[in-house]
Amino acid sequence: MLQTEDITLHKHLKSIFGFDHFKGRQEEIIQNLLNGNDTFVIMPTGGGKSMCYQLPALISEGTAIIVSPLIALMKNQVDSIRGYGDIDDVAHFFNSSLSKSERDKVKEDIVKGVTKLLYVAPESLTKEENVQFLQSICISFFAIDEAHCISEWGHDFRPEYRRLRPIIEEIDRVPIIALTATATPKVQHDILKNLGMSEATIYKDSFNRPNLYYEIRPKRNVNKEIIRFVKTQAGKSGIVYCQSRKKVEELAEMLQVNGISAVPYHAGMDAKTRAKNQDLFLMQDVDVIVATIAFGMGIDKPDIRYIIHHDIPKSLESYYQETGRAGRDGGEGRCVAFYAYEDISKLEKLLSGKPIAEQEINKLLMQEVVSFAETSSCRRKALLHYFGESFEEEDCNDMCDNCAHPRERFDAKDYLLLLLEVMNELKGKFKSPHLVAVLTGKETNAVRQYKHHTLEIFGKGNDEDERFWQAIIRQALVNNLLSKEIENYGTLFISEKGLEYMTNPESILFTRDHDFEAEEENDDIITKQKGGGALDETLVSMLKDLRKQTAKKFNLPPFVIFQDPSLEEMATQYPVNLDELKNISGVGEGKALKYGKPFAEMIAKYVEEHEIERPFDFAVKSVANKSAMKVAIIQAIDRKLPLHEFAKSKGVEMSEFIHEMESIVSSGTKLELGYYLNPLVEKEDQEDIYEILRNSEKGAIDEVMEEYDDVYNENELRLMRIKFISDMGN
Repeated sequence: MLQTEDITLHKHLKSIFGFDHFKGRQEEIIQNLLNGNDTFVIMPTGGGKSMCYQLPALISEGTAIIVSPLIALMKNQVDSIRGYGDIDDVAHFFNSSLSKSERDKVKEDIVKGVTKLLYVAPESLTKEENVQFLQSICISFFAIDEAHCISEWGHDFRPEYRRLRPIIEEIDRVPIIALTATATPKVQHDILKNLGMSEATIYKDSFNRPNLYYEIRPKRNVNKEIIRFVKTQAGKSGIVYCQSRKKVEELAEMLQVNGISAVPYHAGMDAKTRAKNQDLFLMQDVDVIVATIAFGMGIDKPDIRYIIHHDIPKSLESYYQETGRAGRDGGEGRCVAFYAYEDISKLEKLLSGKPIAEQEINKLLMQEVVSFAETSSCRRKALLHYFGESFEEEDCNDMCDNCAHPRERFDAKDYLLLLLEVMNELKGKFKSPHLVAVLTGKETNAVRQYKHHTLEIFGKGNDEDERFWQAIIRQALVNNLLSKEIENYGTLFISEKGLEYMTNPESILFTRDHDFEAEEENDDIITKQKGGGALDETLVSMLKDLRKQTAKKFNLPPFVIFQDPSLEEMATQYPVNLDELKNISGVGEGKALKYGKPFAEMIAKYVEEHEIERPFDFAVKSVANKSAMKVAIIQAIDRKLPLHEFAKSKGVEMSEFIHEMESIVSSGTKLELGYYLNPLVEKEDQEDIYEILRNSEKGAIDEVMEEYDDVYNENELRLMRIKFISDMGN
């Protein structure tokens, strides 16, 4: 049984941990558990969750069983507890990493009554021999850490967590404390239901982290933007998250060659290197760790000053947990995420082999991420609303990009009333895509199935597009005019406040969403400076004139020399020598050497004459391009392999394969495509296509398609354009 008498919690807090005061509601939570009650704790990262079970475990009779999902996390926590006293055996972990003799030693210490905390993986807890052993000892309570793993709607779902309740019942019905840092109302409901904790006392702290600045950036020139940002944070600790191990390795190397102390971290590295890199970061021997989501759980480093997401996370829970690792000491914490909708599309493709139910859940979670990224209203308000917490926008104190740089607002009263009218008319609860389809007059299968295309209100909002209506729905949700069902996640209904609004409508200000595909935002990541941020239109014009002169000299169309996006990047980054110029997108070493000298000289002269402040004389040094696909393409063409069969063998669509080839030739590498195209495209047609491209200002494929789309398909014509650029310019 738990000790509940004669306990002076403050005395134990001071004597064991050295703290004078409890944090937030820790004391209440601990006392509730010691009183023998089931306890559910929802507390943000850095809020002090671990103390809620560590202190009661240390002062109670028996051993507390702590269920934890990660072996590395267990070791950190055991080391941390051992650091507070002189008896190492006070805490152990029990998992598959231990040998038989090590497991026997752990059991011996527990039987002796020395071990107060035993960390176990859920897989270990379900083994019959372990169940039998635990039935034979005195258990003070069970703590379920990272409890969101129980829910399919949690960002780190573990099926084995679902089996915890029956196992706990089989071992001993002692109090349970479940803890999580990220739980939406839906996930909270799942946790309580699956653990059979309907009578649990719930302690929920605010999810607001007022010291964190949230910012979403369009994903353009992302490596350069990250390097520029990190250079503004010299000497500060930061984490850069990437989705893939390959990107982690590439970005860490790029940071290193640009003079930034950085190391990689991902699950594919050997354990020794991974541990070494983690220690280098924790001990401040390096400033930056570039990592997959394998890094960070349980990392207790209070002075991380920034979190960068190279790729947008799969869910808002993941985003919240990962950004929550910044500023845990209450100091500065900047959270910058790069967003492009195509990243979401890639994530959806990866789901294609998963069960349908899992696909649907993940798509809905990703849609929430899209909503958060594209919203123009307060990000903090949107994030907290997702976790079931109300927040007033003015309290953000300009600590998100949308509040610091607000967009123009419009009176949404009429649009909101139309939305509510449609929802009322449908006489049911539907998800947002269905509502948007009815509003915009789109006859989807579901719309026809419910015969909603026959209603008078069908298409009544078609003067605005889908993006606009999604923004209206999202802001109606955040303003509590709509609600989402807990059981059937994503299903919307009109709230009490919404019904009242229909009766007494008034002006309400909403904003239009960001359109990251269409917007041309050229701000610096953190500060606006002269140079290196906004496009220099004067310089672009000068560079275009120089391109035209160069094209005449070589008797080539201007686009073969450098394409417009390359000139625009030059007029943003101001490369002043060939080393810097070859790092501009679409230039590469070949083109820099062949055409680059007068361009670099012009830019250098312009920078000097106009006293342009290049940020840190900023120029990104690149590492050798190790793209396996690019190397494979060049080798395949050298060996004269059939391209369509080669693309198929690599599991990529032909259009994607051609896109890689376009980037190869635009950087100055020559590809000999005659062997493949000569049998497909008549010699006379090839000459005509060359003539069209030779007389073209921009070399757009549209001009060729206009002439030949009834003879050749788009892929064949794109390949002809690649052959032209390669033959003429490389």
